[in-house]
Amino acid sequence: MKACLCKSLGPASSLVVEEISEPVAKAGEVIVRVEACALNFFDTLIIRGKYQFKPELPFSPSAEFAGVVEAAGEGVTDFSPGDRVMGYMRWGAAREKVAVRAEDIIPLPYDVGFETAAGLIVTYGTTLHAYRDRADLKPGETVAVLGASGGVGQAAVEIAAVMGAKVIACASSEDKLAFAKSLGAEMTIDYSAKPLKETLKALTDGRGVDVVYDPVGGELAEQALRATAWEGRFLVIGFASGDIPKIPLNLLLLKGCDMRGVFWGEALKRNPEGHRENMAQLLEWVRDGRLKPHVHAVYPLEDIGTALEEIAARKVRGKVIIRP
Repeated sequence: MKACLCKSLGPASSLVVEEISEPVAKAGEVIVRVEACALNFFDTLIIRGKYQFKPELPFSPSAEFAGVVEAAGEGVTDFSPGDRVMGYMRWGAAREKVAVRAEDIIPLPYDVGFETAAGLIVTYGTTLHAYRDRADLKPGETVAVLGASGGVGQAAVEIAAVMGAKVIACASSEDKLAFAKSLGAEMTIDYSAKPLKETLKALTDGRGVDVVYDPVGGELAEQALRATAWEGRFLVIGFASGDIPKIPLNLLLLKGCDMRGVFWGEALKRNPEGHRENMAQLLEWVRDGRLKPHVHAVYPLEDIGTALEEIAARKVRGKVIIRP
């Protein structure tokens, strides 16, 4: 079978596609024929050894996938050959077939396509966990989404809108903000042209925002924190800017607000049932037409390097899908 392999740490151009042996299901595992897998920003880091997980070489990028079960190992009772599934595996999905633990896959309804499902797990799963489990987001509250046009930002805008929040999309250009508005943002801020703190305050009549969703970090974090409302919640999602900010803790005291870490990868291990409930909710919203994940582009496996370069260059609007 074909697989994209990272054989030496480096740029996306160093990835290769080669024939490797097909996987065999061990006890508790299933073999899934991958119909679609998705790429995320962290895939651009993991191939260069700059991510928190550092797999042994060689490995395949891509952490989320959708496909069809081909075989089930000893002890697997919940899945059978022919079942449509979606799953998460940290890395390794950019290949024609994968061996995964049965507990790491979820049944996929027939009316949800493989490409949609493959891009639903990481960014949308992270975001629903952030809003529902960490922020306790309520209808009518105001959410400021930083970096609102990328894969994570897209999910943050869409899900906040579905949950009944008022969304302020924050990004670095008007075309990115126009995209965010098409996803459900009510208000927008171009933080390359306007001061973030003052503009967030102005858009909320001086009250501030209830929830900040921050996958960017850097200098924007403190500005957004200063624009939170009394008892607001600041969600730490990640640091796409490459800079982990140092926050003055007196701001939390003066605002009675919280900063809450969102480590979705650890949360799904510690609370797998909660993860399954969140995924069921996402699939329900997709099936009802309330959530329509935007796919930026679909690439063949051989073009995965080009796809990763697009993500690294911040040229992507929504999810990037690979079809092995």
